[in-house]
Amino acid sequence: MAKHLDLEEQEQLDQIKHFWSKYGNAITWVLIVVLGGFAAWNGWNWWQRSQSAKASALHTEIERAAQARDTARLDAALTDMQARFAGTAFAGQATLLAAKTRFEAGQADQARAALDWLVKNSKDEAYQSIARLRLAGIDIDAGELDRAIRTLEAPFPAAFDAMAADRRGDALLAKGDAAGAKAQFEKAWAGLSADTEYRRLVEVKLASLGVDKSPAASQESRPS
Repeated sequence: MAKHLDLEEQEQLDQIKHFWSKYGNAITWVLIVVLGGFAAWNGWNWWQRSQSAKASALHTEIERAAQARDTARLDAALTDMQARFAGTAFAGQATLLAAKTRFEAGQADQARAALDWLVKNSKDEAYQSIARLRLAGIDIDAGELDRAIRTLEAPFPAAFDAMAADRRGDALLAKGDAAGAKAQFEKAWAGLSADTEYRRLVEVKLASLGVDKSPAASQESRPS
């Protein structure tokens, strides 16, 4: 009986050896690829977490510099952020914050430079759109109306279209084009949610041009 079992074990061992000699290399390579991919995935996740932590720390530094109105510290941290993490949301947020800080300090040129960088370098349409809207606002305040209109010429994502129309209306009104401004304000009003303060602001602009968009006026205009 023991001899019979030995023969069976030897036969199984021979089968295993034959199978491994035939398929062993292929199995080994599959395991290398799978385990290598798993290691690469873990490494990528670690790198992403590490990069995110570093970008977050820089963003915190920029926030503190902005609150302190420390422009030298702000510029240094922002330059570092833009050089190392240009494609991240942190870079977009930090650049908008830096531009706001500069503008509030009366440094419109520096604010414009920051917003220009964001328009040209951000991969996020939302950050690009906000930067373009703010650039146009700076130009309108400075009386650079044609430049503001050029900034607003390219299409905006649907979520920003109404705000872009409102900003175009501001530029056209400042140029003395009341009819063009009215058309843009009408477009902005139609694209904004009825329960937002922004829409009520546009209503005020339209009212100054003789267009009453108040709920009472809308009811009066309906046929009885």
